[in-house]
Amino acid sequence: MDLVLNVADDYFFTPYVYPSSWPEDEPLRQIIGLMVVTNLGAAILYLGLGALSYFFIFDHKLMQHPQFLENQVQREIKYALWSLPWISVPTVALFFAEVRGYSKLYDSVDESPLGWSGLIFSMVSFLLFTDMCIYWVHRFLHHKLIYKYFHKPHHVWKIPSPFASHAFHPVDGFLQGLPYHIYPFLFPLHKILYLILYVFVNIWTISIHDGDYRVPNLMEHIINGSAHHTDHHLFFDYNYGQYFTLWDRIGGSYRYPSALMGKGPHDHIKKLMAEGKLNTNSINGQTNNNKNGVHVKEE
Repeated sequence: MDLVLNVADDYFFTPYVYPSSWPEDEPLRQIIGLMVVTNLGAAILYLGLGALSYFFIFDHKLMQHPQFLENQVQREIKYALWSLPWISVPTVALFFAEVRGYSKLYDSVDESPLGWSGLIFSMVSFLLFTDMCIYWVHRFLHHKLIYKYFHKPHHVWKIPSPFASHAFHPVDGFLQGLPYHIYPFLFPLHKILYLILYVFVNIWTISIHDGDYRVPNLMEHIINGSAHHTDHHLFFDYNYGQYFTLWDRIGGSYRYPSALMGKGPHDHIKKLMAEGKLNTNSINGQTNNNKNGVHVKEE
């Protein structure tokens, strides 16, 4: 994160905000800068990537589903933008530790214990490590003593839109993001690669909420895609994984996606339309489809 902070200092903070007498490496200045950069970056990634997914990937017909809530997209965005600043507080503490040199992040490939091959190893191990950790954190958040306090707000979105991706309670959001920040304190990682992986994580988080249930046939049982994660929102106790299905299989929580069996949200919409139980004029998602008399179960 020091790379981002240095750019912000060079092009914004030093010339336009802070007095020249305030050193760039002064701790309080770094904390303030990290707070600004983290919150601005999180909002840009969330709103920017979320909007691209919403307008170009998300199937708006899903907004006709009985479990798609009234004004849901606006509610998702409002909740996420309330939550992100709170998540940033402990996150900035970890970023500050990175900037002060307590992590194993490095600047040059020459510093990698394995050279260029170390970058490939880092990418693979980062995905495997964070996938494992997030599985168990996510499953922990579903414990009956904890769920209603922290994770339940995210499960309000039974049929999520891309904007549900970051619509977490702050404690929930921080805990599920913690493995990404722990990794560079445990394992060597190139700083630029860390930033690339950070952006990828945000893209992936949005993608598993985007309603695009297509998965290559060979990957259906390996990759935890949008179809898998939508079943998690709908059926609650399945598909806790982030990228892969490995830990769901080990933990006995794997469920083959209903959307890939012709029993998903799109199929339910088609059935209701055929039965004349769905108001086809409600595609804009602003109408509460529950008026059609379809029962919605809330966990």
